Amino acid sequence: MKYFLILASLLATLCTASAQTSPPETASGKIGNAMLEIKYCAPSVLGRQIFGEGGRVMHDPTAPIWRAGANDATAFHTSADLMIGGLAVPKGDYTLYVNVKDPDAWELVINKQTGQWGTSYDASQDLGRVKMEMSKPPALIEMLKYTISSAGGNKGTIQLAWEKHIASVAVTAK
Repeated sequence: MKYFLILASLLATLCTASAQTSPPETASGKIGNAMLEIKYCAPSVLGRQIFGEGGRVMHDPTAPIWRAGANDATAFHTSADLMIGGLAVPKGDYTLYVNVKDPDAWELVINKQTGQWGTSYDASQDLGRVKMEMSKPPALIEMLKYTISSAGGNKGTIQLAWEKHIASVAVTAK
């Protein structure tokens, strides 16, 4: 009986720990001649308020700049030059952040620094910022998800969806 209780306790601890992790994810896609890839850790809502005053994201030391994921900073790679929401982005590697100061009007931040922890944000390394188009999902989105979609030709979108927000930005491959 003693071993059964120990085993049950260990199993409950492991299940709780795995429910609180933010698994690594990758979104990839082709827009025109450009291959795009976003590597991020995907947190879950878990009944918490995420955005807005008092939201979980506002506890980060870089708030209202958010790491656009969990753990490591969100990595972005493009194999060709792009225009993202009107910002020229040369081919290469970047980090994505999002300015969530206004929960209904986000800005995508493209930063030249790479490989850092998510809360190690250096604004002097910003390539630039672009406004994102905001919409509301029909239901709560439990786990953060990025999508890269082609609209045909050299046009497409990058979309971030989590909690009660969907934010997207137009992408054009040069």
